Amino acid sequence: MDIEHLVTMVNEIGAFFESEDAPTAVAQVARHLRRYWDPRMRKQIVAFAASDGHGLTELARQAVAQLH
Repeated sequence: MDIEHLVTMVNEIGAFFESEDAPTAVAQVARHLRRYWDPRMRKQIVAFAASDGHGLTELARQAVAQLH
């Protein structure tokens, strides 16, 4: 899957949970990724965040880091 599309999706998921306190929002985004994203998508976004991460919001970056 196109990494730009994955970045957009994870940022949009993060935007949905922004109204929560930061730890809860991060946990909810990570939970969503674990529950609904294909393992290949998770692997791709984790690798991208570890190497570059350009375009990820801070909330999305923290949530992706929890997938390890």
